[in-house]
Amino acid sequence: MTNRRTFLGQAGLIGAALLLKPSLSSAKGVNKVGLQLYSLRDYLPKDVKGVHAKVAAAGYKEVETYGYSKANGFWGLDAKAYSELLKANGLVSPSGHYGIESYFRSGSTKDLDEVIEAAKIIGQTYVILPAMGGDLIDTAEKCKAMAKKFNEAGALLKKQGLKFGYHNHNFEWKPVDGTTFYDVLLKETDPNLVTLELDLYWVVRSNLDPAKMLTEHPGRFKLVHVKDADKANKELNTEIGKGSIDYKSIFAVAQKAGIKHFIVEQENFTNIDPYVSIGESISYVKTLSI
Repeated sequence: MTNRRTFLGQAGLIGAALLLKPSLSSAKGVNKVGLQLYSLRDYLPKDVKGVHAKVAAAGYKEVETYGYSKANGFWGLDAKAYSELLKANGLVSPSGHYGIESYFRSGSTKDLDEVIEAAKIIGQTYVILPAMGGDLIDTAEKCKAMAKKFNEAGALLKKQGLKFGYHNHNFEWKPVDGTTFYDVLLKETDPNLVTLELDLYWVVRSNLDPAKMLTEHPGRFKLVHVKDADKANKELNTEIGKGSIDYKSIFAVAQKAGIKHFIVEQENFTNIDPYVSIGESISYVKTLSI
């Protein structure tokens, strides 16, 4: 993975130039495009206010959070202060990735209760588990047990006016006793209690067809992660539209499939300033028809 810190020296100049380019946010197409803030994880702890200003300037209206803790809040801001920061930049946060695996391991609601409090303050709808230890789903019985716990988490969050979601990588399609964890999720979880956030990049990395999956399971996915695979090295990301994933065909079926939130994410940057990169990605995504 390329070290993005090598580009810090030019970030200020290019980031400032981005603020003067309204064309990056003027293309027609998808109206609201979000950014998973993990994309800018190298910068957020140092300048949380500046990062959000640049994200908004790039044309984003929504952001998906990550990394919240009661002790550190959202990159040093408590939930109330972070809510004000979002409002000041014309941003909303429909969803967040939260470290709530403890609930699924031990049944402890401590972390979950803290997350619920924060999510409600900043106006989120979806509390999303971003990943889990493979040891929790390494047999078919464990997969079924986890699906049951997902339903329970969904019921708990529903009582709080929130929705539970799960974000995939690629290990969810690893064969387990004649099935896969994702197959179990689709079969055993209640769509009214469990929302599936489909990471389109990882679907492709699993040698599956995202457009086909969306078509075959309408209504199961409300959010998607949009990130592209570098043509030369599929293990690296690149700006949306520059890589090998056919997003035109995916977006062509996205609306009928029930997708409400399109969330750009880029886990690594190669020879480009991150703020220019996220600007290029949203510019392309907004040209796609849904």
